[in-house]
Amino acid sequence: MANNGHTHPNGNGHHDDLYTIAEQITTQEFEALDAQTLARLSEPDEAELARKTIIEDAVRLILTNVGEDPERDGLQRTPQRVAKMYDELLAGYGQDVKTIINNAMFEVEYGEGEMVVVAHIDYTSMCEHHMLPFTGQAHIAYIPRNKVVGLSKIPRIVDMFARRLQVQERLTSQIADALEEHLDPLGVMVVVEGQHSCAALRGVKKHGVNMVTTAKRGAFRTDAALRDEFYRLARI
Repeated sequence: MANNGHTHPNGNGHHDDLYTIAEQITTQEFEALDAQTLARLSEPDEAELARKTIIEDAVRLILTNVGEDPERDGLQRTPQRVAKMYDELLAGYGQDVKTIINNAMFEVEYGEGEMVVVAHIDYTSMCEHHMLPFTGQAHIAYIPRNKVVGLSKIPRIVDMFARRLQVQERLTSQIADALEEHLDPLGVMVVVEGQHSCAALRGVKKHGVNMVTTAKRGAFRTDAALRDEFYRLARI
């Protein structure tokens, strides 16, 4: 569903929740909501507050055990900032593919065997081994059976899986599996490139290493010409 002209606010997760609510109601209904009602809808519930408190306490414990004073200037609000950061970087746990697509599937007359390519989708994820970020781009192609999905939905699906504790191999497969399940295409292919800070900052300490993972479903498994066409169109 279109967002009826309402922009997605940047910032904390409460605004994200409010945006989700706004997407599900009509413009008239949204305009009828008064400021007090909007504020109530965006208030965090007790479970969310408790979860954030646990994270903040854990950060204070880490700071203390690495030899820092969590009460000194510069660190007093670090636990809250870290909790908010995790809300943003790990927001994918509170999302699902069906809600993201939100019936934005359209029947089209499209040539048999023709593909749709959405390339160079930026993402940020969190390595599950060291909880350090890795970043990169995802490139996706699918061959519609008789329906296509709204363009914005594919990057949102990438973000949903990326904003979880991940390894790049699983991230790639999850994107491919979700598109295959919900789009029912003749084929799907996903290529993910990633640069991992855990490899740059610790261990091997090598900068600029680019990891590439692929997932092929349906026609892309067996048809090398389709794969070559995807690589050419995506310019990867």
